[in-house]
Amino acid sequence: MGFFLRLIISNVFSILQILIVVRAFLSWMPHDSRGQYTILLYTITESILGPIRSNLPVQSSGFDLSPIIAFFLLGFLKKLLLVAV
Repeated sequence: MGFFLRLIISNVFSILQILIVVRAFLSWMPHDSRGQYTILLYTITESILGPIRSNLPVQSSGFDLSPIIAFFLLGFLKKLLLVAV
């Protein structure tokens, strides 16, 4: 049971990290923001990035640090949960 729980935790957090990286790359490239997969990607990642973005100080620089912070926070939480299991 412990092995499967570790596998699920590891895979879920890895997929979330990949989705955040994909969203960060999409922000640099022209894409259809009304596409089915893009909307799904934004819906999933915004639940993670939104609270981080709202708690960051100055956003006027034009560079969004929330994907970087979210990526490292997810990695930290993943390791913390894997140690606890």
